[in-house]
Amino acid sequence: MDIFSALQTAVSGLQAQSYSLNNISGNIANSQTTGFKRVDTNFVDMIAEQPLNKQVSGSVGAFSRLTNTIQGGLVSTGIDTNMALSGQGFFTVQTKTGDAAGQASFSAAQYFTRRGDFKSDNQGYLVNGAGGYLTGQSLDPRTGQTTGTGPIKISTASLAAKPTTSIAYGANLPMTPSTKNAVAGNADSALLKTLTSGAYTPVLTDPAAPALGTPIKGSDATKFLNDTLSGGSLTAYTDSGAPMTVQMRWAKVQNGGAATAAVTADPTATPPIAAAPAKPATDDVWNLFYLGNSNAGAADDAWQNVGQAFTFKSGQLTSPTAPIIPDLTVDGVKLSNVGLNIAAGALTQYATSEGSVRTDTVQQDGYASGTLTSLSITSDGKITGTYSNGNSAALAQVGIVQFKNADALKGDTNGTYTQTLDSGAPISGLNGSSVVGGEIEQSNTDIAAEFSKMIVTQQAYSANTRVMSTAQTMMSDLINIIR
Repeated sequence: MDIFSALQTAVSGLQAQSYSLNNISGNIANSQTTGFKRVDTNFVDMIAEQPLNKQVSGSVGAFSRLTNTIQGGLVSTGIDTNMALSGQGFFTVQTKTGDAAGQASFSAAQYFTRRGDFKSDNQGYLVNGAGGYLTGQSLDPRTGQTTGTGPIKISTASLAAKPTTSIAYGANLPMTPSTKNAVAGNADSALLKTLTSGAYTPVLTDPAAPALGTPIKGSDATKFLNDTLSGGSLTAYTDSGAPMTVQMRWAKVQNGGAATAAVTADPTATPPIAAAPAKPATDDVWNLFYLGNSNAGAADDAWQNVGQAFTFKSGQLTSPTAPIIPDLTVDGVKLSNVGLNIAAGALTQYATSEGSVRTDTVQQDGYASGTLTSLSITSDGKITGTYSNGNSAALAQVGIVQFKNADALKGDTNGTYTQTLDSGAPISGLNGSSVVGGEIEQSNTDIAAEFSKMIVTQQAYSANTRVMSTAQTMMSDLINIIR
């Protein structure tokens, strides 16, 4: 029986090495397959139950060992919609089941793959070279909100115009403005007033007269320009996407001062002291204007006061906290209320040698309509479209999942995998991985390593055949005894 057991063990060895060679051949054959994960072979000894002093080395069994968690090399393709995962995870895909009346239908089953050579088909769906249709969330390019889930279809429709609703603004206003009329001794301009220091600061007479919101007439435009500082300009957009230029200027209407105590009159003093009331501390105050009518006549309103006092204390803006430009209208085109988005510390008043406004940020959130010109993939898995108007918008969020035991997924055809009990349920999200756009993942097969395994497999297979021939000789000798 021992000889027969040796024959059976040798046969199991031949089967195991044949199984290993089958995996090796498959790995080599798929060495150029995008996203392929090689299959290694585990050998396990199979020992029958025997008393301790009768145990034998036993036969062998061969089992597959998946390498789904081993990263393949990334290579650039130059194709915008190609993508690869750096780290763990899988793209979610579905298969196409039909195409009736120009409407595609897809399987309900979800598959997982590392193959990211996605390109648009004739209907705009993203499909890889093995027929897997990429799934995820479709996004509204204007709001970024999810509009649906399932196979991702890239729309080539024009990006609708968006009106300007907010202006992000940041600048430093000089403590002492340097304007054309801000020269000591110049009292010709009706828009100036003398300060106690003897210098001049551009104002609109008193801070309260004219009241906030009072526009500047065309007849006073030259004086106004000489007494104010440029605050930058930007192009805003209407509901229809028509551009409009918004020019801004700053006027300092009040210099801050420390509080003073009341003074009692003393005519007997030398020199005599006149009575003076107590004065509270005052802050620096600026007004913001924009050009509402570039063709204003002498009696027309040219520059509009936004109607809010910008107050500064110790160089920092103290109010308003949420300024707006009410009914922003330029040359007859109205935008309604536009918010001024001033981040903390973005608008300041510090002394500068130039005495001019240093504008750091002037950005708005509107844009004209545009056509799709290119696509790109961000590291967080968003498909972003770039449009002819210069804007970019997220069009879709790529579906990406991970598994607690990815090596327990069941391999399917076309480079896809399906969930098993051992793999666990899919966990949505990158969870530390990232998406690389314009690249694909190569097979993780190392041909040199496979050749080495093939040589070892061949030697082991040959050795098992020698065991079989030796056992056959011994059996022949046994049979010859009775002849």
